[in-house]
Amino acid sequence: MVEIFLRTLPFFAIIGLGFWAGRSRFFSEEATAYLTKFVFFFPLSAMLFRFSANLPFGDIFDPQLILAYLSGTAAVYGIAVLVAFLRGLDTPTAAVEGQCAAIGNTGFLGLPMLSMLFGEAAIGPIMLVLAVDLVVFSSLIVILINGGRDGRLTPRTFKLIGTGLLKNPMIMSISAGMIWSALSVPIPGPMNDFLSILGGAATPGALFAIGASLASKSAERLRIAVWLSFCKLALHPALVAIAVLSLFSVDPFSATIAISAAALPVAGNVYMLAAHYRVAPQRASAAILLSTIASILTLPLVIAWLGTG
Repeated sequence: MVEIFLRTLPFFAIIGLGFWAGRSRFFSEEATAYLTKFVFFFPLSAMLFRFSANLPFGDIFDPQLILAYLSGTAAVYGIAVLVAFLRGLDTPTAAVEGQCAAIGNTGFLGLPMLSMLFGEAAIGPIMLVLAVDLVVFSSLIVILINGGRDGRLTPRTFKLIGTGLLKNPMIMSISAGMIWSALSVPIPGPMNDFLSILGGAATPGALFAIGASLASKSAERLRIAVWLSFCKLALHPALVAIAVLSLFSVDPFSATIAISAAALPVAGNVYMLAAHYRVAPQRASAAILLSTIASILTLPLVIAWLGTG
């Protein structure tokens, strides 16, 4: 446990540095937004394309892992939404709470951390987890919010989903990389070096951006934030563990990566979606802040438990 904690500590230290920069106003909210945009569209996309293009297609695509992770994530999503309905919340607000309970910071935090902890073999499973989150659950929240507001699904809703997927650089870079890999075309040396240099900025930039963005998050609605953080940091990895270890034929290494990814804190893009649709941004903000702080201890615990198992 101590060894895992010490290995993950530098990642959280960079997040803490970003938090200080944002809190002290050394980095303004506008500067943080531009840094996040830069990382999202350039270094992270370069890293994802290079990883997926250099991996054999068979090492990336694993239907059993997709089904297992999807099942565990859908289960915790459903539990959070059900509890929200039992508290009398409307469908859009319940969808935001479900998103907080099920969607982790896989792109900005999980990919660099888990690939460093577990080696390059972890990249394929991590990208599958990221793809499930982006394609399935980012679409689901749009469907629930718009359907809940309009009382029905309209062609406009599906147009929004399609446009959102096509404009998401992480989805496009993973897809392009997998196509490149499937064609078995080697990446030219200069192109690979370019992607490597640009992608090298993804890890420190993403971690710093997480911290700087947390500086503007509020800790309101703490009771709800505690519940959603519990769902994300404890219930989600537990349900994914049941799925990958008992319900589906997932190899032990991929199962370890999926459970570790499920133990990541709430993703920052949940707040962006909540703020964009003006649906419960405060509770999303509090859940992101609290779960990120708590994950400094809970994430090493989960990874250490997986190591002993």
